[in-house]
Amino acid sequence: MTQQSVSRNICNPFDDDKLHEECGVFGIYGHEEASALTALGLHALQHRGQEAAGIVSHDGRHFHSHKAMGKVGDNFSTEDIIGALKGAAALGHNRYATTGGTVLRNVQPIFADLANGGLAVAHNGNLTNASTLRKQLVAEGSIFQSTMDTEVIIHLIANSKKIKVVDRIVDAMHKITGAYSLVAQTSKKMIGMRDPLGVRPLVLGKLDAAYILTSETCALDIIGAEFIRDVAPGEVITVDETGVKSLSPFTTPPRRFCIFEHIYFARPDSVVENRSVYDVRKDIGRQLATEKKVEADLVIPVPDSGTPAAIGYAEESGIPFELGIIRNHYVGRTFIEPTDQIRHLGVKLKHNANRALIEGKRVVLVDDSIVRGTTSTKIVQMVRDAGAKEVHMRIASPPTTHSCFYGVDTPERHSLLAARFDVDEMCKFIGADSLSFISLDGLYIAMGEKNRNTEQPQYCDACFTGDYPVDLVDHNSGLDQELTLLSEGS
Repeated sequence: MTQQSVSRNICNPFDDDKLHEECGVFGIYGHEEASALTALGLHALQHRGQEAAGIVSHDGRHFHSHKAMGKVGDNFSTEDIIGALKGAAALGHNRYATTGGTVLRNVQPIFADLANGGLAVAHNGNLTNASTLRKQLVAEGSIFQSTMDTEVIIHLIANSKKIKVVDRIVDAMHKITGAYSLVAQTSKKMIGMRDPLGVRPLVLGKLDAAYILTSETCALDIIGAEFIRDVAPGEVITVDETGVKSLSPFTTPPRRFCIFEHIYFARPDSVVENRSVYDVRKDIGRQLATEKKVEADLVIPVPDSGTPAAIGYAEESGIPFELGIIRNHYVGRTFIEPTDQIRHLGVKLKHNANRALIEGKRVVLVDDSIVRGTTSTKIVQMVRDAGAKEVHMRIASPPTTHSCFYGVDTPERHSLLAARFDVDEMCKFIGADSLSFISLDGLYIAMGEKNRNTEQPQYCDACFTGDYPVDLVDHNSGLDQELTLLSEGS
């Protein structure tokens, strides 16, 4: 779910130079505490979206909704809010921050009263032909109330000539291109589906007699639910009082799951596509050490996302692992108005070097990626200022050379450091003594493959290769401009 081509906030005081997922979804059907469990599930998925959260529930007769800007714990922690979300079925959504599009009407789940009843939809991903479809729908008389591509889905469902709601949803999704995991809730059932390539994650779980559809297994763990399986690419799952049914209405080419879920997006305690994320990241670090050795005294992760890979790098290289950078977990995105002087100090608001450990040492810094290079530059300088003798940067992914159009917050390509410079130039830019990235084949080896199959890649790796597996309809036709609605009063 994205606001169409909204400019991102790259000037916050902390220079949060990371790629970010746009959202996480959690739906549960058949539990008397559905809304409370949904709030807990969203809390576990907070890493996938911190801008806003919403929950829609159904009590057998009526739908109930609460949406709010900010984090889950700030808005869904009181008995009156959870108590008002009545019913044994609930659907929740976390949204990642943008600028310009930070408006309540863009918060999901999106709800509509259709001819055959109410429908709530929550969506993780991005529709690559949303603007094209939106233009057609508006010309035919549709009236949009948000800038979400998810609203296009609602209009397509409303316009479908099919009778059953599941058939109407499938009919709508046949008109869509993109990468998505979607969960919908009607008065009688919960419906989940993944795009035919399975780019974005979705899992099926169970708690007592209730079934759950959610983005990651960590959301099942927090409520003590059982992980059943991943929803297959192109699969449609329906849950109602009779149980679970599976449909396969889409042609499914070989899957292209987002490889960056393993590198960074997913929580390390999740199991994604039958692989422990934590174990995969350690394996990536081991492969990185095999490929990009360096004489050094310490391996230090850039916290927190670089930690598992740094552990793997240290184990493989034999260089001691140490926490040479300490992260402050109690800093928010709106801590202080970013004057030039404060912005210059911004990295120290989140990280500080452990001088007693680093001084006089040759240091290997391990991070998951380099996007614009702004944070890497400041981290390297901070470690040098702490007295490091040498600073070597090792990155647990190949260079990020292309933007993502599949539901990830990525700068335009000209802002990506690796799209502008080669590795030597990048090394000079960030001020390191050396800089190396894991190779593309090495990344695939760490994922348990022999190498990257160039004829039919096993994952979506477009951010490294420019090999986009889903047509970029809007982008290629110039229709992915910013939409009209940018702000609204509270």
